[in-house]
Amino acid sequence: MQGPAPLSAKLVETPFSGAPLHTATQERLVRPARNVLGSLRLPGDKSISHRYGMLAAFAEGVSRFTNFSTGADCASTLACMQALGASVRKLDDGAVEVTGVAGRVTPTSQPLDCGNSGSTMRMISGLLAPQEGTFTLVGDESLSRRPMERIRKPLEAMGARLTLTEGHAPITIQGGALKAIDYTTPVPSAQVKTCVLLAGLQTEGTTIVREALRTRDHSELALRAFGAVLTRNLESISIAGPQKLHAIEAAVPGDISSAAFFLAAASIFPGSSLVLDALGLNPTRAALLDVLTTLGAHIAVLDLEEKNAELVGTVQITALPDGLRSAEISGGLAAQLIDELPVLAAIAPYTAGGIRIRDARELRVKESDRIALVAKNLRAMGAEVEEFEDGLDVPGGQKLHGATIDSGGDHRIAMAFAVAALRAEGETLIQGSESAAISFPEFFDLLDMVADR
Repeated sequence: MQGPAPLSAKLVETPFSGAPLHTATQERLVRPARNVLGSLRLPGDKSISHRYGMLAAFAEGVSRFTNFSTGADCASTLACMQALGASVRKLDDGAVEVTGVAGRVTPTSQPLDCGNSGSTMRMISGLLAPQEGTFTLVGDESLSRRPMERIRKPLEAMGARLTLTEGHAPITIQGGALKAIDYTTPVPSAQVKTCVLLAGLQTEGTTIVREALRTRDHSELALRAFGAVLTRNLESISIAGPQKLHAIEAAVPGDISSAAFFLAAASIFPGSSLVLDALGLNPTRAALLDVLTTLGAHIAVLDLEEKNAELVGTVQITALPDGLRSAEISGGLAAQLIDELPVLAAIAPYTAGGIRIRDARELRVKESDRIALVAKNLRAMGAEVEEFEDGLDVPGGQKLHGATIDSGGDHRIAMAFAVAALRAEGETLIQGSESAAISFPEFFDLLDMVADR
């Protein structure tokens, strides 16, 4: 694999100082591989890092995290919380130390720059709505196109005052005392659920969030780790406020959404063998392992243990000589796998029977229109693909050739097609490869380590 060197972990340091993150457009050349072999320990889970960083900055005391995500999105969360009065330091040993504001942020006259991070913008809105003061949240061009009405509705039901720009960022929040509500999320969204829970944490009474489909529960587990009391049943989560949070020390498990690219890469090479150590295996996130097993990959989970209520273990994947079969992903499974769908679609031509994806309309309003970009780039590599409003049909038994890939500035598109390129005929050029740093700056280096050429 040739081309410009991947972005380094220094990307995470710049936003800690409050400076916005800007990088020049880069390209990356990916050459075919013969196999995928080796073992890796991946950077910390992005979803957990967001929540640990935000809650630590809001809590009382000094929290310390090892293996905190190196992605730019999580750096945006830390930068926003630092602008609100928290102290964030990256220590010599790579750990991140956060000194919290003990439940009371300091309003700033400057906009809070959320960068490309929808998680930052949606979750921090819930944290700020009950706080005294006026707060303005901004983001980059991509984030400024993404829907934010979904957080305005519950927060305004609680009594908050939010001003959006045609349903999008910039967002201005006039903070103040709120009232508890009983809210049903119209679209499954862990970010919206977290937004409401963080507001409820600071509000008199019991706030209830109901969801028809259970979304990832990192927020509930993190809140409990920081000392909050929540009640969970089959369809709802309740939090009584106000409550105080207290500092913790924790090791962030490896990111299973980042692991998806390596697991997918190993699955398309018969005879491959890849081990991923200390990987987060939260049951609300581990559906990917079930899908890869359905496709025909052999997966073993070793050394499973619980840390701060999160399951962590070692995963070994091997691909069988017969190759991959087929899969249909729809309904609740599509919602659980929303971040992993691009890479599953990208490897679908290498399966025997293809992959069918439905009920994934949310892909249209991510960092890019991921359905359209996956279809465009698969066609550029010579594949047949049928695009639907809520998904894709990608037939199996196809051969791909090298091509120029348009990442659309979307980290998951860039990484998904780097994986597809490993089994293509000829070299593939990933345009906008620097976008991988949004979630995973080390991606290309680590992919190069396990791609046997």
